[in-house]
Amino acid sequence: MRRVFTFPNPVNEVAARVVAGGVFALSVAAIVSGQGWLIVPLAYGFWARVLTGPTLSPLGQLATRVVAPRLAPARLVAGPPKRFAQAMGVALSTSALILWFGAGLHSAALVVLGLLATAAFLESALGLCLGCLIFGVLMRRGLIPDAVCEACADVTLRHPELRQPVTV
Repeated sequence: MRRVFTFPNPVNEVAARVVAGGVFALSVAAIVSGQGWLIVPLAYGFWARVLTGPTLSPLGQLATRVVAPRLAPARLVAGPPKRFAQAMGVALSTSALILWFGAGLHSAALVVLGLLATAAFLESALGLCLGCLIFGVLMRRGLIPDAVCEACADVTLRHPELRQPVTV
């Protein structure tokens, strides 16, 4: 059971960007159609990826097993910043879910989905992970526990290619 509830470190950046593309598409579909039920699989996917990486996420499985291997060779990046970014997705998608179904504030839920779609677009199209940037700021300010920083450093030592910035 412990194996199921782990997040990969390192993470394949190509697969992460494919997942972000799926999140973007689903968010835009919910906004354009006004179909609140689309927020449910969106929120589920974020929760699944935060708790288990791609293991219990249909979008994560599609990205890691089918799409990403056909697009490009794996580009490894540290896992903890990506997990933090997924946790931000949990916060936004769960907020949208509560706003839509719990409070009946459909317009507010659509605004939150717009923020999520923007972040997902930046990650997917440009390789700019807002959650990872925020994680870096929190790390520099000492707000991320040392053990998490060590996990990032450890994976960087084991994978020297991670020391180079990923370019698109």
